[in-house]
Amino acid sequence: MEVTTLSFENMHNHGELFANLLRARHQAFIVQNKWDLPQADGMEFDQYDTPASRWVAVHENGRILAGIRLTPTTHRCGIYSYMIRDAQLGLLSTIPSNLLDFEAPIADHIWESSRVFVSDCVPANQRLRVQLQLRQEMVNSARRLGATSVLGLIPEASRRIGRRVGLECEPAGPILDFDGLPCVCVTINMASKLH
Repeated sequence: MEVTTLSFENMHNHGELFANLLRARHQAFIVQNKWDLPQADGMEFDQYDTPASRWVAVHENGRILAGIRLTPTTHRCGIYSYMIRDAQLGLLSTIPSNLLDFEAPIADHIWESSRVFVSDCVPANQRLRVQLQLRQEMVNSARRLGATSVLGLIPEASRRIGRRVGLECEPAGPILDFDGLPCVCVTINMASKLH
């Protein structure tokens, strides 16, 4: 099992990995979750997949096992910034604007985590290992990018997994229902973990 953080600067070194990540997102979010998201050629993408973002992929023999997208809270592309802030501003009709208890931050040291998934092809006895690899690489990548905090909208049950890898995912808003899946915005303070 390998873990790779992709960027527009390095994706050419990894063959089909980025396209496979977008295909795995298509499977996870469009096929499984039945979310109405942009897609082309069996790949899911949106306005936040820009050169400013990074993508963490857990993979084995070219097969994507899990992924996360990291986006700087300072980035802008047209009218969009990052998903949580744009939802709060009412720019995204599928996510409630009351998802945060405070104004969405814009700061160099805060990044957003989004499009988090573990593939349904991962057997139950390997899921925890894959999730741990994914979270650890997210932390490593965010730290390399200068982040001391990550903001994300996650399934409420995922907070337990964060604790298992030493991350405290503090609720930053109300629990919201996404097609029967309870989700919550969280902040992950990594300042104490930068040593």
